[in-house]
Amino acid sequence: MTPFVVIAPLLGPALDRSKGGRRLLFMATALLRAVLCFPMAAHIDDLWLYPLAFAALVCSKSQNITKAALVPAVVDDDRELVLANSRLALISVLGGTIAAPIAGLLLKLAGGDWVLRFGALVFLAAGVLSLAIPKAKQIGRPETVADREALHVPSILAAGSAMGFVRGVVGFTTFLGAFVLKDRAEPAWVFGVLIAASAAGNGLGTVLAPLLRKRIREESILVGSMVAPGVLIVFAARAFGRPWFAVAAAAVAAGAACGRLAFDSLVQRDAHDAARGRAFARFETRFQLVWVAGGVLAVAFPPAGRGGLFVIAIVMLFSGLTYLGAVRRLDQERSE
Repeated sequence: MTPFVVIAPLLGPALDRSKGGRRLLFMATALLRAVLCFPMAAHIDDLWLYPLAFAALVCSKSQNITKAALVPAVVDDDRELVLANSRLALISVLGGTIAAPIAGLLLKLAGGDWVLRFGALVFLAAGVLSLAIPKAKQIGRPETVADREALHVPSILAAGSAMGFVRGVVGFTTFLGAFVLKDRAEPAWVFGVLIAASAAGNGLGTVLAPLLRKRIREESILVGSMVAPGVLIVFAARAFGRPWFAVAAAAVAAGAACGRLAFDSLVQRDAHDAARGRAFARFETRFQLVWVAGGVLAVAFPPAGRGGLFVIAIVMLFSGLTYLGAVRRLDQERSE
């Protein structure tokens, strides 16, 4: 939660007023992560690992916020925003899929310290490559009251609330899966299957969102990204078992990925364009905090696996149907 306290309210507006500011922050955080990997490798067996890992996680979340603010500033056309985000998400999934076996092999052959040293090389390459990111075409002016009010239009507020529930469910599911599998003394490969299922679901949602957007509007995609996984998870909770837990993880990941792309497109469509980068940074901050809250709930009140899946299904269905009602009310108000 630490980077959000600093970056969104303090650094975000300042970076928006510099054409190369976001690129500089992205490069700096990548290089800092590379530097942190070496002392982490040296202290992998003592308590110094934890503050170093904490600093690395702060850099990671900072990069996520910076990326969300950077994309709208560098696309040639606003209509490319969803496609650009979709491609970035697919690259992330593919990169993780390729890197995970390499890290596993290094862990077996050389140990965790060499995994960190290899990671340092990856982050160093990312920092160098970030120099190729184009600067923002325009410098954002200071945010006005009108700009802030533009983010409070009913369509954005309703979609933001719905997407917040989805991100909370993702955080809850992540920690629920870890605790349930550990409580059931499942072997390590089951954890791997759960992670792979989530990655596959993320990729599926990322591919589906641009295709669906050609046929239906953003609001309908967002409703479907909550209701469809919710229905599927009800059946997963009833049957419950290793395969169904993996199905539930994939469904949540697919819904979250698809819904996020729809939400990004909706904000791009309805929000004022004067401070769009700051708008995306602000929403990303809120969603990350909700993700943390969902994880905290799973840690503080770890339910049984079947009960946890029912909780996920209920929250997804509730948020999807509530948002559907809000969309219908807004459509009715527009038509009057």
